[in-house]
Amino acid sequence: MSTTPGHTIAGWREWISLPDHGVAWVKAKLDTGARTSAIHAFDIVEFERDGEAWVRYSIHPWQGSREDATTVESRIHDRRVVRSSSGHEAERYVVQMTVGLVGRTVTTEMTLSRRDQMGFRMLVGREALRQGFVVDPARSYLGGRPDKSVRRRNRGR
Repeated sequence: MSTTPGHTIAGWREWISLPDHGVAWVKAKLDTGARTSAIHAFDIVEFERDGEAWVRYSIHPWQGSREDATTVESRIHDRRVVRSSSGHEAERYVVQMTVGLVGRTVTTEMTLSRRDQMGFRMLVGREALRQGFVVDPARSYLGGRPDKSVRRRNRGR
C-alpha cells in the first residue's frame, strides 16, 4: 500500500469490501468524475421503520454472475436526481454505506442503481475519495486482490 503525506494511493480500479453487509469483495471503479458513489442494487422496496423511511434492496458482488446476492436494509439518507454518463436523469435513493478501500474504512453516500450493463458493480466517487485518497490512473488493485477462485466467480466461472 502506497501513501503520500496524509493520503492513501489507490488505483483506478480496486477490490473493495462492504463490511457492514458481510460482502468481502466487490470490484469497483474509482471515478473522480462522479460526485457520489453508486452500487448495483435490485429488488428495491421502500418501507417505514420507527417513523423513518428505509429501503430494502439486494446486491450481488459478482460482475458475471447473480450468485451470492445479499439483501440489505438501510435508512434512506436522501433522494436525488442523478445524471448518468449518457445524460439520462433518474431519481435514486441515497444511503450511507461503509466501504473498505485499500486497507482503510470510510463511510460515504451511495446511490442505488441498476448497473447490469456496466463494467463494474460499484463506482467510488469523489465524496468517498476526498476522505484521504489519491487515485493513480496508471495503477490497479493497490489494495490487493482476492484469491483466484474469487476472481473467477466475478467473471461468472
